[in-house]
Amino acid sequence: MRPDILNPLFAEVEVLKGIGPTLARPLKRLGLERVVDILFHLPVSWIERKRVDIVDQADAGRVVTVEVTPVDYRQGGPRSPFRVHATDRAGNYLSLVYFNSPGWAKKQLKIGEPRVVSGRMELYGQELQIVHPDYVLAPDEAATLPESEPVYPLSEGLTNNRMGHLAGQALARVPELAEWVEPSVLNRREWPGWAEALSMAHRMRHAGKARERLAYDEIFANQLALMLVRASSRKRKGVPLKGDGRLRGQVKLPYAPTGAQARAIGEIEGDLQQGVPMLRLLQGDVGSGKTLVALKALLIAVEGGAQGALLAPTEILARQHYETLSRQLAGLPLNVAILTGREKGRAREATLMGLADGSIDILVGTHAIFQQHVAYKRLGLAVVDEQHRFGVAQRMMLAEKAERPPHLLVMTATPIPRTLTLTHYGEMDVSRLDEMPPGRQPIETRVLSAERLPEVVDALGRHIAAGKQAYWVCPLVEESEASDQAAAEERAQVLKLRFGDRVGLVHGRMKGPDKDDVMASFQRGEISVLVATTVIEVGVDVPNASLMIVEGADRFGLAQLHQLRGRVGRGEERSVCLLLRGNTLSETARARLALMRETNDGFRMAEEDLRLRGAGEILGTKQSGEAQFRLASPEQIQELAQTAMDDARLLVDRDGGLEGPRGQAARTLLYLMERDAAVGLLRGG
Repeated sequence: MRPDILNPLFAEVEVLKGIGPTLARPLKRLGLERVVDILFHLPVSWIERKRVDIVDQADAGRVVTVEVTPVDYRQGGPRSPFRVHATDRAGNYLSLVYFNSPGWAKKQLKIGEPRVVSGRMELYGQELQIVHPDYVLAPDEAATLPESEPVYPLSEGLTNNRMGHLAGQALARVPELAEWVEPSVLNRREWPGWAEALSMAHRMRHAGKARERLAYDEIFANQLALMLVRASSRKRKGVPLKGDGRLRGQVKLPYAPTGAQARAIGEIEGDLQQGVPMLRLLQGDVGSGKTLVALKALLIAVEGGAQGALLAPTEILARQHYETLSRQLAGLPLNVAILTGREKGRAREATLMGLADGSIDILVGTHAIFQQHVAYKRLGLAVVDEQHRFGVAQRMMLAEKAERPPHLLVMTATPIPRTLTLTHYGEMDVSRLDEMPPGRQPIETRVLSAERLPEVVDALGRHIAAGKQAYWVCPLVEESEASDQAAAEERAQVLKLRFGDRVGLVHGRMKGPDKDDVMASFQRGEISVLVATTVIEVGVDVPNASLMIVEGADRFGLAQLHQLRGRVGRGEERSVCLLLRGNTLSETARARLALMRETNDGFRMAEEDLRLRGAGEILGTKQSGEAQFRLASPEQIQELAQTAMDDARLLVDRDGGLEGPRGQAARTLLYLMERDAAVGLLRGG
């Protein structure tokens, strides 16, 4: 249970003065639903208010504070802005401009009465003006005006001023908490205490040490939680699984395993023989052969007398895995089944019975495979594909499906920088597939302006005429899936006018069977062009598809572009990826597209993605259920992760874990940073 001392911070935001239903809405859009969310919503920059006696064109573009006297009101027509003409002490004119609020402006700025105004001064023609001043105060109130002021991330309906007041109220609720950072680290880094650091981060422009300390707290909590999860899993008794090779020896492979695959299989085989449950992350670039490693691991489990489960993030990928395994294992004395949300009636009942009586050896499916009513006779190994789509909670639910926790192998096709492996997967052993199987063709990547769209469509026509297939991925329009769907539908209609029924469409809102029908037609070659949203990002395998067109490529993350590119280059044909960009590119988008053109190396791209995008988005998708970093920047994670890991180990090994005095403080930190699942694990384990 969360310590009572933290309750004031985990109260709903409505406990703060001035927050009603109207203000709660923009706060909710920003994810600010509790007091602690406002505390951790730190300023992104600062406004410097320059105090001046007289206005000067040299200060145009700056935020200034100046005393003026209103002398005249002007408004051209009912839709024109309302202007208050005022003069400074030297008689220089300054225009104060308001839209839609003449009554309020007249009340605040009465003719002949001096007022201190503050806001961004701009040059409009030859006239200096401030549009909607931030402050209008009587001269005797001017001393209360801050010279520097924090700027917060905002949402429509929320002003910076209001956000600052809410932060002040949230800070007033901060309790004094015992120190959890190791004293030598605290002294060496010259960090303030936690409460003081929070206050400085909200109230001081130059608060580097304070922000570094807060980042460290978050990273330390994360490292400690991962360490406790690992310690808990190490304490639990697993089932040793030793394979005899009888099944693996019968599998006919299209190629001999690469050195990296053989190494990973050896590491997994060694883990499975232990009495401690395996917890291993398999990292492999797109096309590096993770599925083969998973297949071998599942066969070892079955040879050892256990059942295996393969968990996929989407129905498309689950069905593809099922078909691949069924094909590769055809003729072997074992039973492979599939379970997704679509299986109904007798087929579903038969699968559930087969799992319970042990007649099903390997189950492939979506999250449906670990729901409450699914019972296994002897689940020995769970393989989770695309690990970042599943949270720790779901992994734990899967672990509860056996009398003793099953071995766990999680896979990701998104190469992850070492720093993030440490911070997101620190409880796991890591295997890396860093070489490609023979026959994988390098993919040529070109970046083109969207203005060349007609040329691209012509090239697509030639590609189809040669009997080849292509993907056309539509842009991320905005946060809404519906708008991405609309973009895909529109592009499919345009292409159908030219290519007719050779064009198919899939998007996230289609029903499973409809989506599968289109995918099956594409795999059989009946459809030449598959227009899609990013639903095809992971796992789809069509060797004859050798052209990938990504529209609006500048709106995608590097990891996502790399995943999409990996859908081609799977056959013997030379493959091309065309990235269509808009005309106005941010520096980040420009760097991202240049890197895509330059390299196919996913591990190098992952390091760059961390630098360009930040840790929260590194995996190309918002992580479901995984810990997000709100206070720590990617640079801080890189700098502080090792120190935090060492400090967490010191706490567990030397300072009595969570039971000693510092451990009690660290326990509070875990609840504060919402990594408290680890506390429950420790208690339960």
